[in-house]
Amino acid sequence: MATTLPLQRALERAADGERLAPELAVRLLESAPLLELAGAAHERRRAVTDPGRVTYQIDRNINYTNVCVTDCSFCAFYRHRGHPEAYTQSTEQILQRCREAVELGATSVLMQGGHNPWLPISYYEELFGAIKTAFSQLHVHALSPTEIGFIAAKVEEKPVAEVIARLRDAGLDSVPGGGAEILVDRVRDVVSPKKQRSADWLDTVREIHRAGLPTTATMMMGHAETLAERVEHLRLLRELQDGQPGILSFIPWTYQPDHTELKGERASGTDYLRTLAIARLMLDNVLHLQASWLTVGAQIGQLALSFGSDDLGSVMLEENVVTLAGAPHASNQAELIRVIEDAGFTAARRDTYYAILEVHERDDAAASMLDRRRVGRIAGPGIAGSTPAQSPGTAGVVPEGDTPSGRKRRAAASSTRE
Repeated sequence: MATTLPLQRALERAADGERLAPELAVRLLESAPLLELAGAAHERRRAVTDPGRVTYQIDRNINYTNVCVTDCSFCAFYRHRGHPEAYTQSTEQILQRCREAVELGATSVLMQGGHNPWLPISYYEELFGAIKTAFSQLHVHALSPTEIGFIAAKVEEKPVAEVIARLRDAGLDSVPGGGAEILVDRVRDVVSPKKQRSADWLDTVREIHRAGLPTTATMMMGHAETLAERVEHLRLLRELQDGQPGILSFIPWTYQPDHTELKGERASGTDYLRTLAIARLMLDNVLHLQASWLTVGAQIGQLALSFGSDDLGSVMLEENVVTLAGAPHASNQAELIRVIEDAGFTAARRDTYYAILEVHERDDAAASMLDRRRVGRIAGPGIAGSTPAQSPGTAGVVPEGDTPSGRKRRAAASSTRE
C-alpha cells in the first residue's frame, strides 16, 4: 500500500490508463514507494505492449563528424575545427562502416555528429543517396532535430520544412531524438546555451512528423535539472505527440560526467528506474519505452524491464559519444538475449519501426550458441577504427579557412581541385 491515499489512487488510475497530471507525476517521482511505482508502470506496459516479449535491435552508430560549434558542457565527444582529433568521414568511409554493419546483421544505421557549419546539405544528400544505392535494405536513422535545425538556420538559411523534405527525398527514413537533453530553457542555459531552444526543438520535430518521418524522443537526466523539470520534459513530449504524432519510442539515459566541462555525479540506478516508471505512466501516447543499458549497465537495464520498459535498445555495434564521457558498458546480441530471458521474457529482434523480425524461442539452441565475436562491438573509443582517418575531398576533413560556410568552402575546394 502506498504511504498516502492520494499517491496510491494516482498510481492506480495511471496504471489503468488515466492521464497522469504533471503535479501528481512530480509527487510520485519524489515520494512513491519504489516497488509500487514499478508495479504500476509494469502493469501499464503489459496493457499496451506484448506482455511476454522484450525487443532489441542490431544497428551501428556512425558519428559522421565530431566537429561542433555549440560547445555543450556535458559533451566529451566534440572537437573544434583544427583540433588533431577532429574529423569528418567521407562517403566512402561511411559506406564501409555500413557494409560491416550489414554483414553483422544490422538493419539500421544511426548517424549523428556535431553542429558542423562547414558541411552543407549536399553532404548529407550525397551520403544518404549513396547508402540507399549500395544498401537499399538499410534504414537510415540519422541526424537529430538540433542538427537539422542547425543545417536549416545556420548553414543553408532555408526553412526547416524545406531542409527536411530534401533530406527525406535523399534517403532519410527517420530521425533520432538527440539534442533534447531537458526541454526546459533554464536547464539548456546551463548545459547547452548555444543549442536550439526548447520550443525550436519541439517545432522541428513537428515538421519532421509533418514530412512523414517518425522520430524517437530522448531525455538526458541527472545533471542540472530538477525533478519537476524532468516531468515538464515529459509533458511537452506528450503534448507534441497529441498534436503531431510520430514518436516511436522514448529513451531516457543518464548523464555521463567523465571528461566533460560540466562534471558532476552520475544519477543512481534507483533515480533512473523511478524516472523510467514515471515516463511509462506519463507518456500514455508513446507506445515503446527503451532501457538505456549503455549508460546504466545490463543489471539496471534488466530491472528496467519491470519498471515500464518493453525494449532493451540496440546491440550498438559502435558507440562513441557517451562512451567518451565515461559509459563503460558494452554488450552483444547473445548478452542482450540472455538479459531478456533471465528477466522472464521472450526476446525478439526488431527493426526501427518496431516490426518483429525474429523471435528467439527460449529452447532455441542457436540463440545460446551465437558467436560473441560476430555480434560484439566493432568500434568504440580505444578500439581500432573508432576514430576515422581524415580523408580529402568535399566529404572529407573540415576545410581550411576562417569562414564557416559549407557552400562557399565547397566551391573554393572544387575550384582548387580543378
